Amino acid sequence: MPPLLPPALFLMGPTASGKTGAAVELVQQLPIELISVDSALVFRDMDIGTAKPDATTLARAPHHLIDLISPLEAYSAAQFRTDALSLMADITARGKVPMLVGGTMLYFKALEHGLSNLPEADPATRAELDEEAALLGWPAMHAKLAEIDPDTAARLQPGDSQRIQRALEIWRLTGEPMSAHLARQTSQPLPYRLTKLALMPSDRAVLHQRIAERFDQMLAHDFLGEMRQLQASYPGLHLDLPSMRCVGYRQAWEHLAGDTDYATFRDKGIFATRQLAKRQMTWLRAMVDTTTLDCLAPDLIEQVAQHVARALSTASQS
Repeated sequence: MPPLLPPALFLMGPTASGKTGAAVELVQQLPIELISVDSALVFRDMDIGTAKPDATTLARAPHHLIDLISPLEAYSAAQFRTDALSLMADITARGKVPMLVGGTMLYFKALEHGLSNLPEADPATRAELDEEAALLGWPAMHAKLAEIDPDTAARLQPGDSQRIQRALEIWRLTGEPMSAHLARQTSQPLPYRLTKLALMPSDRAVLHQRIAERFDQMLAHDFLGEMRQLQASYPGLHLDLPSMRCVGYRQAWEHLAGDTDYATFRDKGIFATRQLAKRQMTWLRAMVDTTTLDCLAPDLIEQVAQHVARALSTASQS
């Protein structure tokens, strides 16, 4: 009989669904330890615009994988998987249960199923693609991608420069479309007994209102001041870096450059956040073996705690 796998928890949901609040309360009640699953929280000095938990919250419930790198650096899904697996092994060895909490669905997928053996990024190829995009625009590059890899192009927006560039890069480096590489992906199952919880809104309009209110709170806490400080502290910062692709930061940059007025900046920031939430919910609806809870329920934290406690009890009795 194979050895029983240790338990692990996923707490997922769109932005503004209450994941952090629920996770912080659970740490007070149960023997769990938190690992952040958020591609924006890895950046140092990006606190307000990413809605990073504040010092008081982190003192109550420490999160791993926050403040790892500078805004000039990049962090991949592959690096996340390596770091998360190491942390999970350490947490389990100390008799606790890892809870992975966040909204970067690609990271969750990479951790649970592994990654395909795609080629490493090639700076020269990327520079060539950037030059072409500067002349033609990313919608035209998306049209090129549709000719060579229609499956990948169909799931990308014409303005999604980062992913369009990656798909074209893979084609140029290997002569094969990205979709063909992904189809050959071999599963690397996670060596844990997973309980996956998804916090989803029963009324999307209420989530949209939460998003708008939170963006206004960021503005009230001087998000634009944070953006100015980033530009001053990191002279090499530019819009094509992964850090500046985080929701809100590109819009703030454009506003400070004089490209938009304040009202337009606010509207574009809120709209971009809503689009992020929409993408996150699309990912979540496609995930299997996931328990969905209404993130707008007044007893949400109690519901999450009950599901987690039940999962831990089942694990301990097996």
